[in-house]
Amino acid sequence: MSDKSKPDDLFASPLGNVPRFAFDEAVVDVFPDMIQRSVPGYQTIINLCGELAARYVQPNSNCYDLGCSLGASSLAIAQHVKQPGVSIVAVDNSAAMLARCDAVLEKQHSTATIQLVEADICDIEISNASLVVMNFTLQFIAIEKRQALLEKIYAGLNPGGCLVISEKLLFEPESLNQLLSELHHQFKSAQGYSDLEISQKRDSLENFLLPETLETHINRIKACGFSAASPWFQCFNFASLVAIKQH
Repeated sequence: MSDKSKPDDLFASPLGNVPRFAFDEAVVDVFPDMIQRSVPGYQTIINLCGELAARYVQPNSNCYDLGCSLGASSLAIAQHVKQPGVSIVAVDNSAAMLARCDAVLEKQHSTATIQLVEADICDIEISNASLVVMNFTLQFIAIEKRQALLEKIYAGLNPGGCLVISEKLLFEPESLNQLLSELHHQFKSAQGYSDLEISQKRDSLENFLLPETLETHINRIKACGFSAASPWFQCFNFASLVAIKQH
């Protein structure tokens, strides 16, 4: 995605009271820089979502990008889909994100139909879907709402349809979780973030980004009706899972 953004310096200065993280105008302005420098393997996941789209998107069906932010996943899907009659529905509850996403998509001149929807993803209808992508979205949904959301997605997926969920993960035992957290910290340091920035952003995300274990995610996916789910990418404590609805 070629959207130009400012360098992410939102947490570079000491903040007396660190505000709760929000996908507001300030975050939107730096989001491309923030996501690339914060999530190891992010661009690889986006690119491979396009490859999955080429494999699994069915003619005359819908693709859903839930928590679309600036539309990176939607664009990857659009660039790889060759089937006729495909609509991409990009959903986000941040008006600021969608306004910038609209500008990004306009510059890309995609031939695919991409519909932007401002809504809570828990409230939208999923229907005639051959691909549903949630890249680093479920972690911001209240834990008690996650099962119902996945059940709705499963019901709206066509047989042979594909679900992609990318998340920050917790690990057990705690010693392993600590190791992967420290490696992620080192990754962010290597991207130019100071210890102050890393610490303040972590405080900002506390009780907002709610990670779970890989086992929890897989069990929830299977409980919806998927026969299997598996990680297809992992770097440190970030992973992407894929599940296919059987014919």
